[in-house]
Amino acid sequence: MIFLPVLLSVVIWVWLLVGHGGFWRSGPVLGAAYPTRPLKVTVVIPARDEAEHIADTLRSLLIQQFNGELKIVLVDDNSSDGTGALARELAVTDRRLSVLDGELLKTGWTGKMWAVSQGLRQTETLAADYVLFTDADIVHGPGHLASLVSRAERDQLSLVSEMVRLRCESLAERATLPAFVFFFQLLYPFRWVCDPGRTTAAAAGGTMLVAQEALRRVDGVNRISRALIDDVALAREIKRGGHRIWLGHGEQVVSERRYAGFSDVWKMIARTAYVQLGYSPWVLLGTCVGMLLVYVEPVLASLFATGGLRWAGAVCWAGMALAFQPTLWRYRRSPAWGLLLPVIGLFYLMATISSAVRFYQGRGGQWKNRNYPAHG
Repeated sequence: MIFLPVLLSVVIWVWLLVGHGGFWRSGPVLGAAYPTRPLKVTVVIPARDEAEHIADTLRSLLIQQFNGELKIVLVDDNSSDGTGALARELAVTDRRLSVLDGELLKTGWTGKMWAVSQGLRQTETLAADYVLFTDADIVHGPGHLASLVSRAERDQLSLVSEMVRLRCESLAERATLPAFVFFFQLLYPFRWVCDPGRTTAAAAGGTMLVAQEALRRVDGVNRISRALIDDVALAREIKRGGHRIWLGHGEQVVSERRYAGFSDVWKMIARTAYVQLGYSPWVLLGTCVGMLLVYVEPVLASLFATGGLRWAGAVCWAGMALAFQPTLWRYRRSPAWGLLLPVIGLFYLMATISSAVRFYQGRGGQWKNRNYPAHG
């Protein structure tokens, strides 16, 4: 009776490891900077209640070793914790930084996209050759901006984005965040994203350098005003417009966002997981079946089946553990976490189901004390 599920697990893992864009390789990386023509770059930062991180983020940007004109526009999205005041203290000493009081949220927009749209309207942003979108909890190495611009100029890219290095200190972070990166690679194989011949498009919102020309052609962020997974949505718009994009892993950029406990990670997943599934109960059902086949069935077969089925299950389990190793190595985690990937996968699956439940309870898309209706 369990022959067919085990066979399906084997077939799926063979396809993932051999034919799914080499997603498990955990690459590419940006590389070092090299000299380019002098360019203008404006950094746009939407910030809401980010007092814990904002000073570190801004300081890291203000010390960039960049052979060009750098401007920074921070849009304070009605923060209640003094985020704007902290940013203005830095703006007093460095005129490259401008701090805007965000307008009240406009109907039909998410808070982040509304803040970004206000930053895009500023004179210094409109005059820039490139716009760097970054989050308010991201710390950039001193050569990061130069490396981003170098890659964009060298390869004539309209979007250069990086999966920033996530904080991995608490038990919850060590157990779940490398898997977050692994699953993101699985959804959007980076090799396919970088291939102009494929339709796969994605970006990571912590770092997105976008050419001004591409932004104008896709009407800024107006087309994605309702998007909760806004980074991927913007990448799709840009690639559909015939522009080349690049997605890799960041070695000079780190997120300071803290997830002290498993409940914090759970909330992070539940915020957008059902959005990713298009708010479809059928896609959710298929996801549940698929996750069980991919991550749970090999373990069950390894422990409870006999003969060839047990060996097939064990090979699948070993295969997934080995596929996880490049990501674990990137985060300096023990290889043993690879054997726990089925358990971590179940955690993500349950959080995804929770995301759907929250949606049908009218609590989907909650973020920063706001609740957003169902939109892509």
